[in-house]
Amino acid sequence: MTPTDDWLLWAVIVVAGLLTFALRASFVFLLGRVGDIPLRLERALGFVPAAVLAALVIPSLLVQDGQLAVRPGNDQLLAGAAAALAAWASENVLATIFVGMAVFWGLRLLA
Repeated sequence: MTPTDDWLLWAVIVVAGLLTFALRASFVFLLGRVGDIPLRLERALGFVPAAVLAALVIPSLLVQDGQLAVRPGNDQLLAGAAAALAAWASENVLATIFVGMAVFWGLRLLA
């Protein structure tokens, strides 16, 4: 890399950091000025953690080697389905993790 490339890289990193900070801070400042959060917005924000978790987990369950892998041999998908059932039945995070990992490891041992 040339010195110009180094400078440009650091400039992009700093600008991206400042923009990220400004975007996040804007919500804090705006909500501070508004006072109370509208009930509809508060209800909608309650779904954000589940949506983010789904966006992170589902691709790792459905994609293997860059291909859609919805098939019986997909151990991750089967373990994810078992974990989803455990979450629905128990509503317990530790039970969900335990069931998902136990099914995944069990399927890996059988393979």
